[in-house]
Amino acid sequence: MGKVVKRNAVKRKKGYLYYVDGKGNVCEAKMARGGKRKKKKPAKKKVKKKPAKKKRKKR
Repeated sequence: MGKVVKRNAVKRKKGYLYYVDGKGNVCEAKMARGGKRKKKKPAKKKVKKKPAKKKRKKR
């Protein structure tokens, strides 16, 4: 396990994950939260289809 170099170097925001990237920079990423339900979209109205016209016979 690594050792702590400096404490409180970054002002942390709630809901963000902080990590050190490959170049040594401290990065923040929004944390994914599972279990939140999305609002239901209102159901689309059904459209009645018109009956097809009958073809006329030619004489």
